[in-house]
Amino acid sequence: MLKKSITILCFSLVLASCTKLNEDLNGQLTFDQVGSGGSGGNVDALLNGVYNNIRVPFQNHENIYCLWEMTGDALLGPTRGPDWDDNGQLRVLYGHSWTPDHPFIRNLFNNLNGVVFGATDLLRFSPSPQQQAEARFLRAMAQFMIYDGFDQLPFREPGSDELLLPEVRKGIDAFSYIVEEINDVLPDLPDGPITKANKDAARVLLMKCYLNKGAFANRAAPTFDAADMQQVITLADQIINSGKYSFSANYFDNFAPANTTIGKENIWVQESIAGSDAGEIRSRWHSGIHYNQEPGGWNGFTTLSDFYGKFEATDIRRGMAYPTGDATRPNPGNRTNVGFLVGQQYDMKTGAALQSRVQGEALAYTPEIKLVETGANLEVTGIRVFKYPVDWTHLGTQNIGNDFVYFRLADVMLMKAEALVRTNGAAAALTIVNAIRANRGATPLASVTLDNLLDERARELYLEGWRRQDLIRFGKFLGPKQLKPEESDPKFLLFPIPSQQIAANPNLSQNPGY
Repeated sequence: MLKKSITILCFSLVLASCTKLNEDLNGQLTFDQVGSGGSGGNVDALLNGVYNNIRVPFQNHENIYCLWEMTGDALLGPTRGPDWDDNGQLRVLYGHSWTPDHPFIRNLFNNLNGVVFGATDLLRFSPSPQQQAEARFLRAMAQFMIYDGFDQLPFREPGSDELLLPEVRKGIDAFSYIVEEINDVLPDLPDGPITKANKDAARVLLMKCYLNKGAFANRAAPTFDAADMQQVITLADQIINSGKYSFSANYFDNFAPANTTIGKENIWVQESIAGSDAGEIRSRWHSGIHYNQEPGGWNGFTTLSDFYGKFEATDIRRGMAYPTGDATRPNPGNRTNVGFLVGQQYDMKTGAALQSRVQGEALAYTPEIKLVETGANLEVTGIRVFKYPVDWTHLGTQNIGNDFVYFRLADVMLMKAEALVRTNGAAAALTIVNAIRANRGATPLASVTLDNLLDERARELYLEGWRRQDLIRFGKFLGPKQLKPEESDPKFLLFPIPSQQIAANPNLSQNPGY
């Protein structure tokens, strides 16, 4: 009943936005019922609710996945005749023409603030130091993404008067608050497991704060302070030198079913318990692949041929035949079944060439893609891409065994390399980057520049939810890209505050240009 009540609470927050953040758990629980003193029990259940709530903005394909990847250069949501038009909601993301009423932007703002509310509400029930630290870290993670996207943080102090409108932190004040929060809770976070908010996860989030500090201060013309870059390097060394993390035997082991047990590269993941408690990782499969292709898709999202062209043929990150773990699907012919799917597609059971819904037409994905597709080929245009190998054992259910990856070692190494390049340490950065490339089957680079480092982040971290942030930090977000030949208005460096939120809370102000 408690878990259900928490869910109702968060849906209520989405509907009511942040105008009146009720702190009575919708009348389902009293303060005494939740308990105090941090003895566990219901406080644990509330904390579990916060963990569950953060799944949605990070795992649902219409939240961070679209807004941080489709606004960049790695993901496209084309209209295919009568399919996937969604009133142009996907096209305007890629083309940088969204408005304050875009439903994905509105829902993400609500969903992230729902995490903030749930974590803040937990704090008034006297959690233990570790419970408090985990809740505050999850809140800081959500607030980091709100700040990255919107530059404004609605907030309430625990137990504050619910009749008062939420206050709002903006700009450098918001940044300083997030950094202070992370540093404050780090000592009380556990060392592990990686399925929990942990000390190294806090260090990674601090790295992302310091690495992006100059971009947050001026997204149109970022500058980078040497002291901030040194913070990134120091934090990276603490993680790397701990000896706890190493490259997985196979790149896609990081994202596969049972990824937490088969590799040592991931630092913080969202646990998915196959058969009972999982998020929406399956959308990473379904959003792109064809209706006739297992595990059954929506024939929607693709990547761009320019993005695909960043990979060498030997680079395992481009795609491979990953073991299915299912004797009934042996993948005859050893066909590529994870990564980037291009060309003729095949049945994982029989090896037979698949067809589209048009009788006799081969299901062969082409590199060519348009924003609006028409004609007989609209089912096959575009390279499909996903990096979480299908959990064939639990096919047909929403409950799968792939843990969702927030942070992992390669990102830490690439952030350190970037901080080194930005402080005249390109030689040391080259060693780091080539160590990653060697493990992934790519040829070594002769030198590291900011441009090829941005490309390396594209190859290593594609569709993990960081591309928009990376492009802004490197000054490349607004520029022309495939199917978007024009420079974008600088207002698109921030998302607009949803109109309904501003109407409800005058402490919020619309971002410039909207």
